[in-house]
Amino acid sequence: MRPKQIYLFFLICLIFLSCNDKKAPDISNIKLNMKIERFDQELGSLKPDEISEKIPALRKKYSWFFDDYMEKIISAGQVTDTVYYTNLRSIFQNKDYLELKSTVDKTFPNLKQQEEEINRAFKYIRYYYPKQKLPRLISFLSGFAVQTPIGNDYIGIGLDMFLGESGSRFYPALRQSIPAYIARRFNPQNISPRVIESFIREEMFPDQDSDRNLLSKMIYNGKILYLMDALMPETNDSLKIGYTKEQLDWCSDNEASIWAYLLQNELLFESDYMKIQKYLAEAPFTPGVGENSSSAPKLGIWTGWQIVRKYMDKNPEVSLQELMLEKDSQKILTDSKYKPRN
Repeated sequence: MRPKQIYLFFLICLIFLSCNDKKAPDISNIKLNMKIERFDQELGSLKPDEISEKIPALRKKYSWFFDDYMEKIISAGQVTDTVYYTNLRSIFQNKDYLELKSTVDKTFPNLKQQEEEINRAFKYIRYYYPKQKLPRLISFLSGFAVQTPIGNDYIGIGLDMFLGESGSRFYPALRQSIPAYIARRFNPQNISPRVIESFIREEMFPDQDSDRNLLSKMIYNGKILYLMDALMPETNDSLKIGYTKEQLDWCSDNEASIWAYLLQNELLFESDYMKIQKYLAEAPFTPGVGENSSSAPKLGIWTGWQIVRKYMDKNPEVSLQELMLEKDSQKILTDSKYKPRN
């Protein structure tokens, strides 16, 4: 082997080792067996003439979730008044409900894969945050109302909002209320990332209204995604942030240009909601960036993610817990030495 080849070989080895330097912690000894409770199947198994007899026991079993489901999700009526039984009977006999229920049953005969993924993520949560209270996981049919609602002691999983190809007969009718760029994520692969993201955002680290400028929003969202990196190391980046592969590639190819645009337009410390929201919101693309509407959406969030990743690479002494508690977004930016180049 020639000297140049030897040098190249060792350089490649060095790069490989440095890329794999931060290993995921060992969670093999953490005992956790969270099950997704199939409320959708239990409720769906009731016959209209069984409602009066069996609903009280179901309400007792599912507690807070049951009340929220009946009153807020499907608007069947107040659970303190049994008049809602009549509405339930109507729902159970509705042709569209029966067709949707059948599709959900066929698409999700079980949720073993999702349970494994979610359990693994919550084991990491227990590793990093041993005192964090963990929720019940409850699946249901929402009538295309909500994906992953969080309530008192539970996270719900609206299975009809994750049907993928099986839902192709239903989703086109929702286009007026749910845009295609959001509906494309209504697939089974998104269940675990959306459950974990909802739990992080709602229960662990809710957004602070006092953080109003774009940089603060970028860093906050970047920290959320970095925590998802730690909790779901085997999950693709595109699923974490909700991009297509093409959108993720576009961001990587244009990282320096995105950063230059934010700096040149003096957007980092802008706090006008109308001016900064387009860099944070779900959309088909980010207006004003890229040619022919080719840009990825929510570029502020993606860029914040890269800044936080760079910050943690540059500051290995900072723990994950310390990162999540750090409220100084300017410090994170400065210490990241973030300067992307094409």
